[in-house]
This record gives sequence, C-alpha cells and structure tokens, in this order.
Amino acid sequence: MTETPQPEQDNVFKDEITKVSDFKFGTTVVKVFDDMVSRSVPFYNEMQRMLGEIAADHVKEGSFVYDLGCSTGTTMIEVDKLIPSDIRFIGIDESTEMLEKCDLKLKEANFVRPYDLVTGDLHEKLPIQNASVVILCLTLQFVRPLYRERLLRNIYEGLNPGGVLLLVEKVLAESTVFNRDFIKYYYNYKRRNHYSEMEISQKREALENVLIPYKLSENLLLLKETGFGDCETFFKWYNFSGLIAYKK
Repeated sequence: MTETPQPEQDNVFKDEITKVSDFKFGTTVVKVFDDMVSRSVPFYNEMQRMLGEIAADHVKEGSFVYDLGCSTGTTMIEVDKLIPSDIRFIGIDESTEMLEKCDLKLKEANFVRPYDLVTGDLHEKLPIQNASVVILCLTLQFVRPLYRERLLRNIYEGLNPGGVLLLVEKVLAESTVFNRDFIKYYYNYKRRNHYSEMEISQKREALENVLIPYKLSENLLLLKETGFGDCETFFKWYNFSGLIAYKK
C-alpha cells in the first residue's frame, strides 16, 4: 500500500517579519497548507467527514458536485469516499499553485471519478450548472463582503431544485463579550498545536484585511436573501460554524 505523503510543516510565520504583508495563497502557503489548516481549524477532519456524509444524502444522479475554493483537494477526497463514482466533481480555485497541488493529491489518492479543476475568481461570475451539491469550505470568508451576495446568487442559480450549499466559515459571536472569549479559546487551541505567540500574532496581522468573518446570524440572513429556503447549522465550535442551505 502506498503511504500518504506527510504535509510539510507550517513555518510561514515562525521568524519575525519586519512588515507583515496581506495573506496570499501562493507557493509558500501551498507547500504547507495541509499542515497549516489542520493545526488552525478545530475539528477540521470531522468537518470534512461531515461534508461527505451530508453531500452523500443530497447528490443526484447525473448532477455535479462543486468545491469552490477547493485548495489542495482535501474536501474532494473526503466527499469522494461516499459519493457514487460516476458523479463529476468540479473544483474551482483562483490559485493555480493550489490547483496543481490538488491535482497531484487527487492522483495520489487514486481518484477515479471524472473531475475538472478550474482556475476561477470567486469575485467574478462562475460557470456553475447542474449542481446538486456546492461546497464553500472556509472560502466565503475570503471573498470581499461587497461580492458575497452575488456569489451566493450565482451558486443558487446553478443549483438544481433540491440541491444544497454546504458552507463552513469562521464567524463572529453575536455578542462582543463572547467574541473576546471565543477568540481567546481559539488562540489557546493554536498554542496547543504548537504555534508560538509570534506566529499567532503575525498570521493574525496578515489575515486582518483578507479574512473578514460575519456573525452566524448574518450568514443565515444572507443565505435567505439570496433565495435559499431551509437553512440549518450542522457544526459549531466557538468561532467556527457549518451551515446547510436548501434550494426548493
């Protein structure tokens, strides 16, 4: 049996940076992304398993499954385990480096289903069609707020009736009191995963103008306003949440 290669350790913010630049999903981050996200997102593996489980109950024969902001393909690999092998997967990401890494990982995972990897900017209109499942896993938070409603309408229009959007996001607490606590607990989580104070501080600065979270209530309202009917929270950990939105 071929062993799965271990991801390179995330040391992107380990050394002091004189002027921290905005976070980018370029070559440096791509190389360590799998380690970075597994140490930075609580219950990341369980989230992926849940996405596959939920998707399996909503996928329809002859339809497509989209992963927007597919990064290195972890979600596609997990969902693949539970979806019929003739369903086409379409991964979209604006980082060509991410897509190259994704393609390599899919091949290493012996991916046999039909799939397409497409370079696409989520701030622009995307070619979504015949979709029964669309996944936005830790992606919408990186889309500039001005464009989020348009993206969700784009997704809604591309979903078939009965299709679902699965949305996983970092969120703000409804109350500023709890928000401070949740951020503290989150940074404690990162410390337990062996990130130093400098790494935590520098990454926070790099993400400040790039990752803009909404409250859970704001995301739910946005989904309703863009046409989705029933919406439900399927995952919650302090300042992270998972939502499912249904198109009637």
